[in-house]
Amino acid sequence: MKKSIQSILLISAFMVSAFAVLAGNPDRQGEAGASELLLNPWARSAGVHSMSTASVSGVESMRINVAGLGRMNSGEFYLANTRLYEGSTLGMNTLGFATKVGESSAFGVTLTSMDFGDIEITTTDQPEGTGGTYSPSFFQIGLGYAYTYENKISVGMLVRGVSESLPSASAFGIALDAGVQYVSGENDNFKLGISLRNTGSSMEFGGEGLSFQTTAPNDNGDPYTLTVESRAEDFELPSQLNIGLSYDFYLGEENFIRAIGNFTSNAFSTDQIGVGAEFFFRDLVVLRGGYRYDVDALEGEANLYTGAAAGVSLFIPTGTDSDRKFVIDYAYRTTDPFSGTHNLSLGLAF
Repeated sequence: MKKSIQSILLISAFMVSAFAVLAGNPDRQGEAGASELLLNPWARSAGVHSMSTASVSGVESMRINVAGLGRMNSGEFYLANTRLYEGSTLGMNTLGFATKVGESSAFGVTLTSMDFGDIEITTTDQPEGTGGTYSPSFFQIGLGYAYTYENKISVGMLVRGVSESLPSASAFGIALDAGVQYVSGENDNFKLGISLRNTGSSMEFGGEGLSFQTTAPNDNGDPYTLTVESRAEDFELPSQLNIGLSYDFYLGEENFIRAIGNFTSNAFSTDQIGVGAEFFFRDLVVLRGGYRYDVDALEGEANLYTGAAAGVSLFIPTGTDSDRKFVIDYAYRTTDPFSGTHNLSLGLAF
């Protein structure tokens, strides 16, 4: 009883701190940058619209709730490809590795890069194009750590470096994630998760692309060439707070249905609330789906994602007496416009 009270107090303190960090002016909605931090490359959690704050585990937790990093068997290695907004040229590629260190600790690393395709170079003198192309380089690297106390409460923290660069301008920032997960019930049926994501330093672009040449007269009135640098306005990261619940309803000893509920408070956009469900069949197949709704969206203001998401996971054992499994995850999320977002993840759980 005493341990449960301590766990509840710890979670309550985390919630109060998180709300204090996110407290801000609603008029700032839409002013944050580095929005790629809100994109989810992992198919398993994307299948429920990233609402698995309470139940996410392993590598994927470093994008949703880092506290779940240690809630895996021993280790995981995953590769993921995302086709963003089918019909556009946007994509995302991600690599993640996580492993337990001792009985209670876990460490993970994740690398993510955006793919914008080839963009035609245009100038004021050649607005129809110069014949050349370029591609922005958006890259992230995250290092996460989590500690699990007696399988009941997990805490975690992640540090992520965020780099955005063009051929003649770049910006860099540091994002911090923190999370808590609490598990209870005879079969760990009930789960509560809270995560605070993308808090950290502001970012500001700089480089030769922000400078231009002009002429100015000297003391004798003769013109000379002068290079002037324009200072870019800095921008904040898209901070968000997630609060999630899940409960497992067992259908026999091996199969169960997981009900999911989640609330997301965005510091720079509308809040979101949603529900989802996952059906686990003998630890071999998982079917999932979810729906997420934007709270207090203005009339005529619509999210690119229309709310529905679905996915499937296949767990293929590599041996009869081995816990090692090859995992295939797929998810689809509806969008308007475009033809949805596709996530595909391939991994090895050991």
